[in-house]
Amino acid sequence: MINENFIYLGAALNLIGSTNYVIETIKGKTKPNRVTWFLWALAPIIAFGAMLGEGVSILGGLMTFMVGFGPLLVLIASFVNKKSVWKITTFDIVCGILSLIGVGLWFITRTGAVAIAFSILADALAGLPTLVKAFKEPESESYLVFLFGAISAAITLLAAKVWDFAHIGFALYIFIICAIIFILVKFKLGTLIQKARRSK
Repeated sequence: MINENFIYLGAALNLIGSTNYVIETIKGKTKPNRVTWFLWALAPIIAFGAMLGEGVSILGGLMTFMVGFGPLLVLIASFVNKKSVWKITTFDIVCGILSLIGVGLWFITRTGAVAIAFSILADALAGLPTLVKAFKEPESESYLVFLFGAISAAITLLAAKVWDFAHIGFALYIFIICAIIFILVKFKLGTLIQKARRSK
């Protein structure tokens, strides 16, 4: 395990990655899916509140908070350059509705561990449109925010003093989702797979 102060480094990396994505969005280089980024802002903030309710320290929940704060910045940036917006499809709307249902279930239960679980579910459903977009059109995304998100989550996991669902559940999920999207965008894995299928 590493010193928990490394979590500050993870939070800084999250902020750097988000800032880079914001700049690329304003320039029109990336096209964020507003459904995803709105819900990516909402779900972690709920998870952060639930974590605090379960006795997790602010430092222990800092990565979760930053995972919500960064997407909020991206969402705001998507309104600056209208050419940067990804066209919302029926699939995006369905994922968004299912994600909001997950958020609603948290409000009904008001139980910390259950709230964290539903926040993870909501975040994952919100991320599906961007996951599909990263697979099909990786050039419309920027890998840096996902790389730093995965590193930040890994730091949080390594610095965790308590290994239970309340303390590491959201960080573990963030590590997995960010690592997958990073690989899809950086190495254009989806494009390679699609080309291989067409060549058969």
